[in-house]
Amino acid sequence: MTPLLPAERTAPKADVSKEKILLYGAPKIGKSTFCAGADHAIFLATEQGLDHLNVYKVDVPDWMTLINALAEIAAGKHDYHTLVIDTIDNAWRFAEDYIRTKYGVDYEGDLQYGKGWALIRNEFTRVITKASMLPYGLMMTSHSAQIDVDTRTGKVKRMVPTIPERARKLIVGMADMILYCDQVTVTENNVPVEQRVIRTKPSFFWEAGDRTGLLPETIPLNYAAFLMAYQQAVTTKDKKGESND
Repeated sequence: MTPLLPAERTAPKADVSKEKILLYGAPKIGKSTFCAGADHAIFLATEQGLDHLNVYKVDVPDWMTLINALAEIAAGKHDYHTLVIDTIDNAWRFAEDYIRTKYGVDYEGDLQYGKGWALIRNEFTRVITKASMLPYGLMMTSHSAQIDVDTRTGKVKRMVPTIPERARKLIVGMADMILYCDQVTVTENNVPVEQRVIRTKPSFFWEAGDRTGLLPETIPLNYAAFLMAYQQAVTTKDKKGESND
């Protein structure tokens, strides 16, 4: 029997094409364009919106198409390095439709108490977890919504992904990075200019996070700038590790 317990520690990730990323923001802010910059990306397009981008894509109108596309990707007979599920919200809705059709009901609640929601959650978790364990990068997109959050000083407006609540725990827990696409106003030559940025750090006002802990708080919303920031973060982390040896 081959031993299961490791003899060595795992090496930290140092390749952006192996990261699991949740990218969310307002419609048409540039999420798909950002993802298109990833290394050899293949889009599993669960909604329209890629017609003006030069990308490899599979149009995904339902759950079984998503499963079949993932099976082809898992077989490895391709040159893709990054899988983009655009959007993960619609992927959840396809899982809902699949379970309702499979069990011949119009609404999950028509099944035995709690069973419908459990079936959907288990099906979604099974498929998306397998996708996350493939030897490729995984980018999942979502739209943004503003919610009220209670704080010690009162309510604040906070931007969050529109991932359905029942899928949220899985996706947020899976993501190495939660990146919020925002638009800010800066002054250039005394003229206000709108810029699109990625926010990487958590705040009362938006949901974000970065397991490397080294990305700058804001990065221009383009993949080249993100890749440069990531590579600098990895280099900094490596140097810190060497200095601690």
